[in-house]
Amino acid sequence: MLKIKNINTYYGQVHALKNVSLHLAEGEIVTLIGANGAGKTTMLNSLSGIVPPKSGEIIFNGISLNSFSPSEIVKLGVSQVPEGRQVFKPFSVEDNLELGAYLHYKSKEGRSEAKKTAAMVYNLFPILQERKKQLAGTLSGGEQQMLAIGRALMAKPKLLLLDEPSMGLAPMITAEIFKVIENLSREKKTTVLLVEQNARAALKMADRGYVLETGKMILEGTAAELLENKDVQRAYLGRDKKEIWER
Repeated sequence: MLKIKNINTYYGQVHALKNVSLHLAEGEIVTLIGANGAGKTTMLNSLSGIVPPKSGEIIFNGISLNSFSPSEIVKLGVSQVPEGRQVFKPFSVEDNLELGAYLHYKSKEGRSEAKKTAAMVYNLFPILQERKKQLAGTLSGGEQQMLAIGRALMAKPKLLLLDEPSMGLAPMITAEIFKVIENLSREKKTTVLLVEQNARAALKMADRGYVLETGKMILEGTAAELLENKDVQRAYLGRDKKEIWER
């Protein structure tokens, strides 16, 4: 489904991604781990067209995304849930979801389909239906994260990019959100590229993983292989820390 070939992405003179390659098959959950500043968010922003690479190629379902705008990439089926949630705080939950489906509101059929998608989102996150008239800025952090994911799903993505979905959340809320992510992949066949600070939890859920270090891809493998890798354990997993599911 997705092939990234030797991309190089810059912020001004700063070389953030250096000849990075990866791939995702349809329906996979793939996690990207690494320290702060390694380039994980830059990878997602390059994929979604926010910070396009200067060289290399991003191919999604046989189409090169290099010259596409962010809105065109969304139309093709790629949605990103940004770090820090970034919901539209002055608007209601319902309004936030409708904004996520703005590409579909140009036709009567699209509006009808958006209503069905909203029903699916409310089924995944029942608390959002209870709070659909509530302003997004008054929601808890966990509820805002659910809303951010729901808003991305309103575009009916084939590929969902998730940037630190557990950031600042209690372990029980994180576990709930991770179960929804896994459900999206296993049951609804949504492909997921996950950037997550809780590397152990991410690898427990993922099929495969990649390790980024200062803009370079230094390691890849199945999730099981990375969980058992001594270097990964020492740098990212923290053997002495309990997993969120155990709390």
